[in-house]
Amino acid sequence: MSIPFLKDDPLPTGAVEELGRPGGVRLRRIRCGNPGPFTFLGTNTYLIGEREVAVLDPGPEDAAHRAALRTALGKDRIGHIVVTHTHRDHSPGAAALKALSGAPTYGFGPHQTPPDAELRGGDHDFIPDRRLADGDLLEGAGWRLRALHTPGHCANHLCFALEGGGVLFSGDHVMSWSTSVVSPPDGDMAAYMAGLARLSAREEQLFLPGHGAPLPDPAPFTRALLAHREAREAALRAALQQHGPASVEALVLRLYSPIDPRLLPAAGRSLLAHLLKLEAEGAARRMGEDWAPA
Repeated sequence: MSIPFLKDDPLPTGAVEELGRPGGVRLRRIRCGNPGPFTFLGTNTYLIGEREVAVLDPGPEDAAHRAALRTALGKDRIGHIVVTHTHRDHSPGAAALKALSGAPTYGFGPHQTPPDAELRGGDHDFIPDRRLADGDLLEGAGWRLRALHTPGHCANHLCFALEGGGVLFSGDHVMSWSTSVVSPPDGDMAAYMAGLARLSAREEQLFLPGHGAPLPDPAPFTRALLAHREAREAALRAALQQHGPASVEALVLRLYSPIDPRLLPAAGRSLLAHLLKLEAEGAARRMGEDWAPA
């Protein structure tokens, strides 16, 4: 199944996009100027409510983005600072916003993987003032967010459903522009795929991702993401049967070619996540640096 990615996002960096008032709650989006192979055009920050708002995913420590947020706020004040997960393109900006506003921070918990065990940098400085577990409710002035623990891309990843609004803030678990990197040990492919299945069954009609444009009609898109992972896993099983034992590097070149060289390390980490899932299921085994069918 092909995935209908949204490769266009016309929102200029630092500008404010009004996303309407689903369920009577004003929503706004501001994009940080941190483009890259993993961040697309930049990290999305969302303002939820008005007068006293929640800032969801303040982004990296970036003075220009912080100034854009202050302009977007106008006379509104920050009452909550909410973080989907602790990658450095999402949570470090929380510290300056907290110092500016005095607002408490919210998230699942601190980053769970040591710095020397990661492909992507975790924000090890962020520790939320209030920890949110799966199903917890966060309430503000005229809005309610339900936390959904969706590990896989990041062990402490949360999505947030706007109650009564038909909107889900999907962080990096479901992005409109690309698939997500799943990098062990913080990333877990079995958990990621289970999260995709869970989100595809939800009733929200709009996903607001951590990167990329808003995603309407998200259920078919999310099912396509899951089908893509299932197809990748089937191809990996076949490659192991035909060409194993083989290294992760050799398997990446076989299964992902052609690929942007900048993305090879990330592809290798996601493929390793699939192999670890197959190992746990008894379908693959390690032979030193190589992998073979069980």
